[in-house]
Amino acid sequence: MKYLLLLGFFLISPILSAQDLNARVQILAPQIANSNKRILDILGNSIRDFLNGRRWSTDALQPQERIDCNFVITITDWDGSSNFKAGAQIQSNRPIFNSTYSSTLLNISDKDFEFTYSEGQALDFSEQNYISNLSSLLAFYAYIITGMDYDTFSKLAGTPYFLKAQTVLNNAQTSPNTGWKAIENLRNRFWLVENLTNKSYNPIRETLYTYHRDGLDVMAENQSKGLKAVVSVLPQLQKIDKQKQGSVLNQVFFTAKSDEIVSILSAADSQDRIKAFNVLSQIDPSNSLKYELLKKSR
Repeated sequence: MKYLLLLGFFLISPILSAQDLNARVQILAPQIANSNKRILDILGNSIRDFLNGRRWSTDALQPQERIDCNFVITITDWDGSSNFKAGAQIQSNRPIFNSTYSSTLLNISDKDFEFTYSEGQALDFSEQNYISNLSSLLAFYAYIITGMDYDTFSKLAGTPYFLKAQTVLNNAQTSPNTGWKAIENLRNRFWLVENLTNKSYNPIRETLYTYHRDGLDVMAENQSKGLKAVVSVLPQLQKIDKQKQGSVLNQVFFTAKSDEIVSILSAADSQDRIKAFNVLSQIDPSNSLKYELLKKSR
């Protein structure tokens, strides 16, 4: 059970509900007239209830173990009835031991967040069948969020949840909506879950564990040890990048972690900072300007 992995973080308290996520949902519609905002408020509440009211993991999580996450959904087109085109920014966070700091685990943009929704509609979901694109989208990301969180507390512990996300994706192959199929985009939902369930990418997932449990979680008590652990994962990421150039999972890692890595390693000695810069600028060139800061003396 996940809470056994968190005994160092929290005191155990009685189970109050089956919630696994603590999701905050924001619906933005800059192109929609104010008179139409009511249905968007109802939609936001329905999505929030769907995400927060279900058990996505197999464990009975304590209230303080719920995974903090944010869904910002921007409506780009609405036919005035039930058809919506949208994009979504999905983010999840993980608490760091003995601190008030939360580390970003996932920060992903989905530009194909299309769905149908009518006011008062129940968001039904089945693990066996595709029912609607909206419930499938939400369930897919709920499982991804849960799996990534579990991976940071025990090596590869997120596998059951990535497999559930894969089942959601497989069920959605008959959907006319985009984002589910391999041929549509090299960085869509299909390739995200493919990377997460492909054993070739397990070293990246193991990096998540080392980075958080051996790195961030020990920094409050032993900063030097934690910094060394963070630096130690970079060659592993470099190795995977050489073998699997352009992988979605590498991009997901650095989208969430680039700013944090710079901030953390600014406290490292000059040798480790230069070592980190040389690796990071090669495997994550899109953020090379950020990494330049690591070359500056403290």
